[in-house]
Amino acid sequence: MQLKKPALDPSTLEPRTGSGYPEPYRSQVLPREKRSLGDPLGLKTIGINHTTLPPGKHSSMRHWHTHEEEFIYMLSGEVVLVTDGGEQTLTAGMCAGFPLDTRDGHCLVNRSSQPAVYLEISNRHPEDRAFYSDVDMVFQGVNAKPMFTRKDGSTF
Repeated sequence: MQLKKPALDPSTLEPRTGSGYPEPYRSQVLPREKRSLGDPLGLKTIGINHTTLPPGKHSSMRHWHTHEEEFIYMLSGEVVLVTDGGEQTLTAGMCAGFPLDTRDGHCLVNRSSQPAVYLEISNRHPEDRAFYSDVDMVFQGVNAKPMFTRKDGSTF
C-alpha cells in the first residue's frame, strides 16, 4: 500500500550515504545510511533522520552544537553513547537528548556485530555551528564555504 502525506514509509526513501567530513574523519562514519524524514513531509524547522549505523562505525565525531538541540531514539540494535561523562550502552526503546550549547561532546559508536537503527531529531537553525571535542575540526554551518575547518580556522 502506497502511503500519502502526511504519512510516510521510510523504506521508500533513498538513503544518503555520504558525509561532508574531510578525511581522516569521513572513513570513521561511512558507510552509514540516513533517510531524511522531515524534508519529504515538508517540515522546515525540525530535522529527522532515520539512520542505520553499521558495526564498527561512529555516528559522527564527538561534538556539541551552538544553536541546535538533538534527540536520539533507538529503534533496533545497540550503540555506545560517548559523552564527557563517559560511555553508556543504548538499546531499542532508549533515548538520549543533547541541549544546545552545553559543550558536552557526544557521538554514538556501534561496537556490536549488527547494524543499529535510530532516529536523530533536531531543530534546524541556520546559524548553528558545531565544535568537535576530540578532533581538530569545527563545523562552520551548512552554507559556509568551507563547511569544516580546523579549530584555528585553516582549511583541510
